[in-house]
Amino acid sequence: MSQPLAALHAAPVTLDPARLPEYALRTTLRMFLALGASLVFTFAVATLAAKSRKAELLIVPALDILQSVPVLGFLTFTVTFFMGLFPGRQLGVECAAIFAIFTSQAWNMAFSFYQSLRTLPADLDEVSRQFGFSPWRRFTRLELPFATPSLVWNVMMSMSGGWFFVVASEAITVGDTTVTLPGIGSWLSVAIARQDMRAVAIGVGAMAVVIVLYDQLVFRPVVAWADKFRFEQTASQQRPASWLYDLLRRAAWTRSLSRPLVGLSRAASGLRSPVRLPALRLPGPPPALGRILDTVWLALVGLTVIGGAWLLWSFLSVRLTLADLGQVSLLGLATLVRVVVLIALATLIWVPIGVWIGLRPKWAERLQPIAQFLAAFPANVLFPFAVAAIVALRLNPNIWLSPLMVFGTQWYILFNVIAGASAIPSDLKEAAGMFGLKGWQWWRQVAIPGIFPYYVTGALTASGGSWNASIVAEAVSWGHEHLEAAGLGSYIAKATAAGDSARVALGVAVMSVFVIAFNRVLWRPMYRFAERRLRLA
Repeated sequence: MSQPLAALHAAPVTLDPARLPEYALRTTLRMFLALGASLVFTFAVATLAAKSRKAELLIVPALDILQSVPVLGFLTFTVTFFMGLFPGRQLGVECAAIFAIFTSQAWNMAFSFYQSLRTLPADLDEVSRQFGFSPWRRFTRLELPFATPSLVWNVMMSMSGGWFFVVASEAITVGDTTVTLPGIGSWLSVAIARQDMRAVAIGVGAMAVVIVLYDQLVFRPVVAWADKFRFEQTASQQRPASWLYDLLRRAAWTRSLSRPLVGLSRAASGLRSPVRLPALRLPGPPPALGRILDTVWLALVGLTVIGGAWLLWSFLSVRLTLADLGQVSLLGLATLVRVVVLIALATLIWVPIGVWIGLRPKWAERLQPIAQFLAAFPANVLFPFAVAAIVALRLNPNIWLSPLMVFGTQWYILFNVIAGASAIPSDLKEAAGMFGLKGWQWWRQVAIPGIFPYYVTGALTASGGSWNASIVAEAVSWGHEHLEAAGLGSYIAKATAAGDSARVALGVAVMSVFVIAFNRVLWRPMYRFAERRLRLA
């Protein structure tokens, strides 16, 4: 990162297979750095949104918008910002690439953690209050353990989501600025630009090897470890297994290393203030004051939104006309129809499959690397086949380019449904078997209530991700052939390639309005229903 930026141009990315291990390591390092930042963001922001109604009014709509903003929409503004922070050094573009990967990982994890905190079991919540847990102890002893099984699956999905956009993150083109960072994403970008299918296949194979390695060395042990945090009153009959996790548990050196950490943790949790101050019991604010504070907060949020809208309008009004706004709104409706249809089809396909996998840990162990690879598969690699098939069969691009939008986002539904099915308590499954619940009755009374909060999180992030993916799916090229579907994604893609910041801003703003309206009409009522009726008690 400390090298001068000119070194990237002096040693451009080559399709030499001998360089591929280095490229793979660089890409993996960027993705894990982004994942660490995403975890910190999740614990801070999602916890604040779940615990503060005033913060929730601001954070949840912001997450709705941010998860739908295309990666190139971020890159349009962040590349210049980071390059200005570190002029002439690779650190600027590395930070821009890591931030772009972060934007494809963080929102899904934040929504998952927020949903878990809002559906804490009522009896455990009451016990923690009766024991007088401090906020930190409550977080580490109740909230984080309860949310861990779902969060682990969403972390895996976020890693795969990062792979899906790694091509755009490492091969950055915004207007006249073109920067290519060494990595698998830039390898695939160069291979696709040269129409070198052999190099594309080698790059995809390297990506598959990396996914299998970190699945076995990182995620599979974490899944096995997280199983102990499942909320149930009877022992699980089938538990996920990991050869590395079992090896580490049996190894003497790991126990020797863990003893100082355990002692340090216990000492930290047992620290008490040397001076015991008397507890202050302040009277609670009267209801009228609470209503006044809520009104003031809503007014501040409203003024902030109006101020932002005014700044955007003043920026766009001197460059664009109302006709441009009408055109973009119609394109947004076209993309909205695609998103709704694709999410409905993905639900019908992946919910039954996800429940079947989640109830069978052995199969989940076998299929997890395959699902991660499919979720990570870059849509750009499918462009040659999509373009060739659509041109050869004379198909309508407005219809047949649409599946590319959901190719990388449908896995949010699958991963969350697997997490929900695996989290169904064993005593509920045993009770359902004793009462002979089968067929639709079993789905209606056991499976759907058990997975519903997880499904809502997956479908919400999948719909937001589909808006995000529209930027690469509605306008595809291979060689001299260029296909385009009418929609907001292709509009933003063309504006980004042309460096037209006004049209990029207009497209992103209209997309944000569509996403917030869609989420408020459909997904937020589902969230409230899950919190009210489908939480474990």
